[in-house]
Amino acid sequence: MLGYIPRTAEAKIARALTRSPAVAILGPRQCGKSTLAKKIIADIPAHYLDLQDRVDRNKLNEPELFFDRYRNQLICLDEIQRLPEFFSVLRSEIDRDRRPGRFLVLGSASRDLIKQSTESLAGRIAYIDLTPFQLKEVTKKMPWSDLWLRGGFPESALADFDSDSFSWRLDFIRTFMERDIPNLGFHIPVPVIERLWLLLAHYHGQTLNYHKLAAAVDMSTPTLKRYLAILEQTYMIRQLPPATANLKKRLVKSPKIYLRDSGILHALLNIEEYDSLLANPVAGASWEGFVIENLTAEYERFRAAFLRTSNGAEIDLLLERGRDLHLFECKLSKAPKPSRGFFELINTIQPKSAHIIAPVDEAYEIKPGIWVSSLNDFKLPG
Repeated sequence: MLGYIPRTAEAKIARALTRSPAVAILGPRQCGKSTLAKKIIADIPAHYLDLQDRVDRNKLNEPELFFDRYRNQLICLDEIQRLPEFFSVLRSEIDRDRRPGRFLVLGSASRDLIKQSTESLAGRIAYIDLTPFQLKEVTKKMPWSDLWLRGGFPESALADFDSDSFSWRLDFIRTFMERDIPNLGFHIPVPVIERLWLLLAHYHGQTLNYHKLAAAVDMSTPTLKRYLAILEQTYMIRQLPPATANLKKRLVKSPKIYLRDSGILHALLNIEEYDSLLANPVAGASWEGFVIENLTAEYERFRAAFLRTSNGAEIDLLLERGRDLHLFECKLSKAPKPSRGFFELINTIQPKSAHIIAPVDEAYEIKPGIWVSSLNDFKLPG
């Protein structure tokens, strides 16, 4: 079961390889990038290099000779963030031969962090962000409650027992702090990043106050913002921006902070079992983050934001694309009761659609034009 790969991700990458000389699969460590890439190249002429391996890195000491040898094969370069300077070499090679499907590169950092790729391969590369498992990808493999508790990293989500899943996540957190951050060239003491990450878990779903958070972790605000950027660019956290709607109301202008994987959040907070999660005060905010991650992954071409007025009226998530605006409230209840402010904002904004995402058995209309839906069954209208 640990070799399970969602067909949607495989199809998306295969299509990109038919139109672009290079395709980059970016996402957090252990989210399944290598497994997915190896499945894609299994039945085609291809050559795979793991750039964490010294022997494989040495094969690129004379890149022109290597490219000549494998010119008629797809070349897959895994963990490309280990050789960011190599993008200038790729650019020269692609400019000599711009056939689609020449390179598949995998990286455990965002395109903003691997700056050379953006600067050197503009117009030559297609980017695909691969997230840990989302609910609709594994709905036939496991119940939503298990995915919410364990998070979407394959080794965690598909473990035989909750205890094994929890142990894997604790190991992942330790490895990320002790090895992955330094390998990206950042020298952050482990106790510092550990303290910050744990504090962010307690702030999950809250509006970010940089000065207050910096004081709590005993660092300057500029240093805090730099560390948050590192965690964001390695796919560990999300800073959800505030909406810029002109409502003639005072709006909160700071982002909200979320740990992107619910399982990592629960491990940091020492929540090992589902019953313990339901009893924990973080459950509602955790569900909110889980819903937001699933919706933003499924509707990746929409701009995501939240909205909160100074008097407390709030929309958990807005998805906007062109003139289409969709509003969401996240409720961890079989009988959700949105706030009065939620309905007032809907009346003011007049979105294309409005939804309450809750663990309900079937969708129903709670008020004209406002639907309550489960996360698994939800689809944007039209």
